[in-house]
Amino acid sequence: MPTGHTPCHCVVCQDIIELDPRTQSTVDVIEQRGWQVTMIPADDHGPGWAYTIGLWHSHRMPEIAMFGLDIHLMQTVLNDLAQQAVEGQPLEAGQERNDVASVPVVLRAVDYRWYKAFFGTAISYYRKPPFPVLQVVWPNRDGAFPWQPGGEGLLSHQPRLHLHPDEHPVGVWTQDL
Repeated sequence: MPTGHTPCHCVVCQDIIELDPRTQSTVDVIEQRGWQVTMIPADDHGPGWAYTIGLWHSHRMPEIAMFGLDIHLMQTVLNDLAQQAVEGQPLEAGQERNDVASVPVVLRAVDYRWYKAFFGTAISYYRKPPFPVLQVVWPNRDGAFPWQPGGEGLLSHQPRLHLHPDEHPVGVWTQDL
């Protein structure tokens, strides 16, 4: 595991031995692969999402999250982005990527006030911040992103996690806050 200026407070780095089964499973996958993709399927309350755990611990790279598509497709995109990052293509806020999906995606920094709502397994693993998260945002069929004119319809599929929760448009993503 890398050393860096920002410490990792995860259960591995803190030598926490007694873990609940979910966290132990996460530790096992991260030890084998370097990261895990956690998938939350769509349900009656809203779209699904997926996110990585372990990129920060293993490589001091931001975790990445994606919303609103098939969870297996999002798993593939996140794994591809993570693998490319490990191989030298960094993950940075504001970056547009055209090399992992059939459409361009943009990486946006996630406001930490969203973490509890969406990244519970990562919180259990990392125990406390900091662990940065970037949202992988995809456009509509016309190429517009949620923050662009014409992209407003995407808000029912993917949140704008770069915003403070109080600034986010009311909808499926804010109903439980």
